[in-house]
Amino acid sequence: MRIVLLKFAEHKDQAPQYMEAHNAWLKQGFDDGVFVLAGSLQPRRGGAIIAHGCSLDELQARIAEDPFVAFKVVEAEILEISPSKADERLAFLLA
Repeated sequence: MRIVLLKFAEHKDQAPQYMEAHNAWLKQGFDDGVFVLAGSLQPRRGGAIIAHGCSLDELQARIAEDPFVAFKVVEAEILEISPSKADERLAFLLA
């Protein structure tokens, strides 16, 4: 499981221009079953995604396709977590 931090970068003022494409990219990640949660970093610092069920290389390739990343609206940082305990509602993350 990985957490992707999308922190605003040099062209953050261009976010509105790429928002529709970024949202389509997020939807595809959910539709593919890779993204399990996404949201904003507060206060107005960017976003975060929890990804599961793909290799690091696959996730890096997917992130590179995000228009926000491609156009330097955000910079992506990937944190890997090796979960050992979870609430039963999240047990699928232990697999």
